[in-house]
Amino acid sequence: MALPTQSADFPAWYQEVVKQAELAEPSLARGTMVIRPYGFAIWEKVQRAIDDRIKATGHQNLYFPLFIPYRLLEKEAEHVEGFAPEVAVVTHAGGEELEEPLVVRPTSETVIWATYARWIQSYRDLPLLYNQWANVVRWELRPRLFLRTTEFLWQEGHTAHETEDEAVAEARLILDRVYREAMVDVLGLPVLVGRKSAAERFAGAVETFTLEGLMRDRKALQAGTSHYLGQNFARAYGVTFLGRDGKEHHAYATSWGASTRLVGGVIMTHGDDRGLRLPPRLAPIQVVVVPIYRSDDERGRVLGAAAAIRERLDGAGIRVHVDDREEQRPGFKFNEWELKGVPVRLELGPRDLDADQATVARRDGGGKEAWPLAGLPERLVTLLEEVQRSLFGDAERFRDDHTFRPGSYTEMAELLDDPGGFMLAPWCGGPECEARVKADTRATIRFLPLDPEPVEGSCIVCGSPATETAAWAQAY
Repeated sequence: MALPTQSADFPAWYQEVVKQAELAEPSLARGTMVIRPYGFAIWEKVQRAIDDRIKATGHQNLYFPLFIPYRLLEKEAEHVEGFAPEVAVVTHAGGEELEEPLVVRPTSETVIWATYARWIQSYRDLPLLYNQWANVVRWELRPRLFLRTTEFLWQEGHTAHETEDEAVAEARLILDRVYREAMVDVLGLPVLVGRKSAAERFAGAVETFTLEGLMRDRKALQAGTSHYLGQNFARAYGVTFLGRDGKEHHAYATSWGASTRLVGGVIMTHGDDRGLRLPPRLAPIQVVVVPIYRSDDERGRVLGAAAAIRERLDGAGIRVHVDDREEQRPGFKFNEWELKGVPVRLELGPRDLDADQATVARRDGGGKEAWPLAGLPERLVTLLEEVQRSLFGDAERFRDDHTFRPGSYTEMAELLDDPGGFMLAPWCGGPECEARVKADTRATIRFLPLDPEPVEGSCIVCGSPATETAAWAQAY
């Protein structure tokens, strides 16, 4: 089935890519999804990119329960208020009404900080640098596979620190050394980093740092967040420690998370009208070999050569698959692997073998070439890195081409409507102006400068003196 074009109907294009590439499908409970093997293989690569960096920065993985006593949620008022519309509550179990309702975790700050109260007694117990990979449930009104589902997979880090400076440094470290590096270097996402406005902060946070990408429909996607929580949760749950000065202090906190939403971000950042285009460092299959033959004699010869090539590529560390399905013609296989975004395709037939070569096709739009079989693994390693750079560069150019500095509020509103993208404009810091933009255009402040600097000029909304530059965009 042909895909809708991105320009004609981007949401339909996205849904069909997810379906036809066999990434995921809706499940029986509203808003939930089944992640199919190919989609889960991509998620596993995302996990590995993030988890390796989490551990390299000195953090350890652990696990906390899915169910949280409701009373824990009630202790942190701002946090509860922020999550109230999304919380799922269990009131009956075992055929009886529960004495105390249980919340199905929307995030784990409450249960973790109630536990940290037992683990932290002295400054010597700090810092606690922990992360968990888990599922969470947030009752989603408008579900979309990978982007917004009632249940999704993610990692959530929760750390406790002796000082405010240490906690802020932790939140910034995760933003840069874990999330940005993984997203740029592996997923090929040219994310921009910054701070959230007060209206867009995580519930209960003092400061929220964010990474924002621009999708092919010119809407922004929040790719990950890192929060400095101050002492809010430590105070709510009585987490104190004996300091170096012999006095009791409340610990300082951070939390941070990235989810299966990143799979959707990869689809919408790199995809084209033929389907997925996966960055080679992320792709579960980096090279697919498609044997081409007509007779049994040709079949044995070509499949034997394909097996030899697979062994050579395996030895070079390339993730390779030989598509030797008998029931499908080569043209069908070409289209299917293009849809699934495999970075490189090798076509191998009798004429190729007679010439001691293979036909190499790049999914990123680089065309086809005949390459000698001698030195093939080494050349493919180089080509895969070239495709990785090409996809990132293409996405970065698209983002830059759709980043504007409007000169008036009218111009900003018109640009947000068409073509869309990031609007960088001076802002007075007033929530009324932020709310007006959202009401008029459905755009929100996606990020503010990571390190605030004085800005000259007038607020693009109200004309008052500006305090900083805000990046507005419509978003998922």
